[in-house]
Amino acid sequence: VQMVESGGGVVQAGDSLRLACATSERTFSSYDMAWFRQPPGKEREFVAAIDWSGVTTNYADSVKGRFAISRDNAKNTGYLQMNSLKPEDTAAYYCAVGSRVVGLGNRPTQYAYWGQGTQVTVSS
Repeated sequence: VQMVESGGGVVQAGDSLRLACATSERTFSSYDMAWFRQPPGKEREFVAAIDWSGVTTNYADSVKGRFAISRDNAKNTGYLQMNSLKPEDTAAYYCAVGSRVVGLGNRPTQYAYWGQGTQVTVSS
């Protein structure tokens, strides 16, 4: 499953961005999906996850209330709406999908397929 992220860029603190994660795979609707990020010099960290149906979501505490994950299975695309961005949100953002991810978990090893990443830079 090939995933392609888009929508990254350079913004100022307080701005918004919407990331997209698209695939040509019609099986996208059967996968749970997540967003992770990797700040410069740090390990990859969990941001948010959504189940295959779009009903259940899970968020890292650091983004709750600011970020929203969603998906459109008809378009084989997932999204991450990021509001009130902070400089500490600066990172490469990756989408990932996996089958029946237990608890919409936050471990990268729970997701089998990954995109190449898109850079988000937030200036103060």
